[in-house]
Amino acid sequence: MTTPPALLIAGIGTRDERHAAAFQAFVRELAARHPDLPVAGGLTGPGSHPLSDAVTRLVGEGVTRFAVVPMTLIPAAPPRDGIAAALAQEAERHADASFTSARPLGPHRTLLSLLERRLDEALGNRRRLPSDRAETTVLLVGDGSPLPEANAEVHRAARLLWEGRGFAGVEVAFASLAAPDVASGLDRCAKLGARRVVVLPYFLFEGDALERVRQQAEGWGLAYPEVEVVPADVIGPARELADLVMDRYEEVADTSERAGFGDEAHAFAHPDAHVDVR
Repeated sequence: MTTPPALLIAGIGTRDERHAAAFQAFVRELAARHPDLPVAGGLTGPGSHPLSDAVTRLVGEGVTRFAVVPMTLIPAAPPRDGIAAALAQEAERHADASFTSARPLGPHRTLLSLLERRLDEALGNRRRLPSDRAETTVLLVGDGSPLPEANAEVHRAARLLWEGRGFAGVEVAFASLAAPDVASGLDRCAKLGARRVVVLPYFLFEGDALERVRQQAEGWGLAYPEVEVVPADVIGPARELADLVMDRYEEVADTSERAGFGDEAHAFAHPDAHVDVR
């Protein structure tokens, strides 16, 4: 019986230590849940917990085959900082290792359900009438990117979140690098007649970006008290998120076994690959 590939969880590098720590805690929890599977994770680019360290550790334990799950919500990333580029470097460093990458996580229906849960939690998780949602507008806040196609994916997630859930509307804003910012997004919600807006971060983990979004939303709310501004939490390390990561892993591992993993050595998913909501 062929030994399954190791699970390598790859995130985009950050100088935000709180975000990096939350990422690593998630990796450790996933490894603890699957003790029979080699699991490691790391971040590309600058900052702590580098992806290269995770690969080196597993290679030192005898791993030669990696199924990579990108811990990203969008498929687009700057090429020099992207996961595909980092994996290409690892393939050069470890000539005997093979890497096959899964699709990014978003906007999967599991994530949409988790976002809906965060909305309900922000509104108090109390028993509500359908009219309560009809009176609530959602401002979905993405990280923001210099790449238009990356920002478009946040708009796509907003549309999928709005469909069939009964909210008055789902608008989009960005924490940085793209317009509209949080204040401008709230301005738009108010102009559209919103009297209650839930500011919903489209982030996997907490960190500095979440604090900036909350501060901006709070500042806007103080200036416009006629609109109720309600902060929501990030997606976070929920059980369903861990299950989604394993689903992505199994997709790659199963495909690799049927195709012959060794025949696909050093194969990477393109960072702009299509993502569906299955």
